[in-house]
Amino acid sequence: MATNAVTIPCACGIDHERPASSGGARKAHGVDPAIKSANLKRLRRIEGQVRGLQKMIEEDRYCADVMTQIGSVHEALRSVGRELMRNHLRYCAASAIRGSDEGEREMMYDELVELMYRHAR
Repeated sequence: MATNAVTIPCACGIDHERPASSGGARKAHGVDPAIKSANLKRLRRIEGQVRGLQKMIEEDRYCADVMTQIGSVHEALRSVGRELMRNHLRYCAASAIRGSDEGEREMMYDELVELMYRHAR
């Protein structure tokens, strides 16, 4: 499945051209340790919720109860996504938009619009 992903030269100095599969995974810059810790804690909680969903299905629990729990997992993931977006806007996007390279600014605008479109669904 081919995607039309936009490649952005990040203002954080990240090499977005290097594919993660080559062992050169892209790294975030400017992540507050407290935010990182909170996101990891949220993700561990989500992991437990998903295991709970598996158990509910195995036990033939009432469909409405399962759907309610699925909604909780969705909201928890959105919460992590909001924090990641906030960090991306604060560090990567702000630097690119303030920079003098018009091409970089335009690519960052495109990336942000794409991120908002993909994650607003």
